[in-house]
Amino acid sequence: MSVLLDSPDVATGLQEQRLCPSQHVDGSNPILAKATTSKPFFHVTAPHGWINDPCGLGYDPTTGLYHLFFQWNPWGNDWGNMSWGHAISKNLVSWETSPEPAMTPSAQYDCRGVFTGCLRSTDVFGEPGKMTIIYSSVSHLPIHFTLPYTYGCESISLSVSEDGGKTWQRQDCNPVISGPPKHLSVTGWRDPFLTTWNRGCRDASPEKDSNLYGITAGGIVGKAPVIYVYKVNAHDLRQWEYIGPLVDVGLNFRPSRWSGDFGVNWEVSNLLTLANDSGDERDFVIMGVEGCLRAEKPNEETRRQARFKRDPRGQMWMSVRARKPEEHNSINEPLSDYAFAGYFDHGCLYAANSFWDPQTSQRIVFGWITEEDLPDGPRHRQGWSSMISLPRVVRMMTLYNVKRARSSRLETITSIEATADSSKHGTFTIHTLEISPESRLSQLRAGAIERQLTGMSLPAGLNASSEADIPLATSRWELRTEFSVGKSCKRVGIEIGHSANFEHRTILSWDPCSETFTIRRPPVTNTEINHGDESAPHTLFTFRNEHGDDVEETLRVHAFFDRSVLEVFVNERTVITTRIYHPSEQCFGIRFFAEAENFQSGEPAKLLEAQAWDGLEARSQ
Repeated sequence: MSVLLDSPDVATGLQEQRLCPSQHVDGSNPILAKATTSKPFFHVTAPHGWINDPCGLGYDPTTGLYHLFFQWNPWGNDWGNMSWGHAISKNLVSWETSPEPAMTPSAQYDCRGVFTGCLRSTDVFGEPGKMTIIYSSVSHLPIHFTLPYTYGCESISLSVSEDGGKTWQRQDCNPVISGPPKHLSVTGWRDPFLTTWNRGCRDASPEKDSNLYGITAGGIVGKAPVIYVYKVNAHDLRQWEYIGPLVDVGLNFRPSRWSGDFGVNWEVSNLLTLANDSGDERDFVIMGVEGCLRAEKPNEETRRQARFKRDPRGQMWMSVRARKPEEHNSINEPLSDYAFAGYFDHGCLYAANSFWDPQTSQRIVFGWITEEDLPDGPRHRQGWSSMISLPRVVRMMTLYNVKRARSSRLETITSIEATADSSKHGTFTIHTLEISPESRLSQLRAGAIERQLTGMSLPAGLNASSEADIPLATSRWELRTEFSVGKSCKRVGIEIGHSANFEHRTILSWDPCSETFTIRRPPVTNTEINHGDESAPHTLFTFRNEHGDDVEETLRVHAFFDRSVLEVFVNERTVITTRIYHPSEQCFGIRFFAEAENFQSGEPAKLLEAQAWDGLEARSQ
């Protein structure tokens, strides 16, 4: 659960119901009605007001429906009055969002907020046909990792639905856990998540209950951010036994630019066992990170970064190696050791949460796309804040016969696990986290106009764009591109035109020398809007093929644009989500470019293929 310290509700600890900005007593809202035209088309938003963390994700086999809950303030456009909004879908693409919250603060133990949690498709005692919500119940505010912690302000409670999620009943046993382990001095303890965890063995599957664990996220004062691990009785969800912290990396652990800063407090954390096609497995954690350090003496490049003006936090992932049970002697010792880590998203996505989809046998993740780049004035006037991301699938990516990266030595890239092969060819097997759009998003293309370019040589001159482009008529589109990038390439990328002459444009580019992928957003007249650059470390790997030749992988960019939100996936392992606050309701086209080190250096890059679908739309179910 993402808690904003400067919110009026957090600062005062009040839990009052209030009207949306400019809302009339009769419920009408002229500003809201006008502003909803700027809402995205196919991203999930609340009916109105503020939203943040996705929570309670899951599939109900009884009804055949997917459930997506989210943190929602039904009575205002700032953080506060934390309730659960609710949306359902048959396909994860078209969503029906309830106009009323599913749960609101109403019991003594959650009177200050129904915070983030998870969903299990059984009742409290493991019987199918019902659903159980496990959530953070909050009875005291303010809560923030920088403030002294009040024991009992956060607890874990249960709520059950017997009618497919239409209504929810809090359980008499609530709260099932009254607070964090009392022997620890904590900075936070919330956002329960249930998972099956093999922990030292490899004979369990996500469908089995014999290895059910629960985790919460937070930190220990002056020591480290923490994931608290509990053994949970799958046949009685009231029974949780604390067994220790998951991993200990210390404060502001920062392996390198490839892995980022892991801060001082964690939120909305998921523990997952992911496998590749060969059945190899690794344990991964996805977590929201608070308390990242800023540069003490920022340079001009740092100041241009969007991250510089946002809250010092990040959306990260980490791979851990579980210690065997016999190697764990105390509840104060970590259950796992750090292995490697990276960014889950380098942009404005936070509070990523996941569920196991039994329909497709894959792990699906949603995140909160924030509104923090927009000042309070225009944000209040639009009548809504933030949205939920498109569904993403996470797997373990395995790359074989890797010789090298474009510029960096493999051992310096801390977002991968590189193991030397036994052959004499000097190759490596690499493991990392794969993040890709869920394949059913292709259903958005029904009715869209498809355009395609193939085999286009890009200019060799400096700052030169190709004349060929893909015209667009809407601000709702998907793009898939693939480039081969030559050794002389200085920069290669994509321009998105927000005006017919491309004077206003968003630029997506990769710099091979610095191994950096950048999104440069267009300038805006309102200087209070944060339109700084988004950037991420990214490299291309060279492989030894079956003929003994060294071949570098292509640069693949997959992007979704939905009015004001842009989600970009690069080679299925680097993701940037950002917001484009531009007054135009239309995108005018997409162009491609490459820059060479000099005019005589030959072809810097080639556009192998580009496909665009213009006019994406979520159809009724």
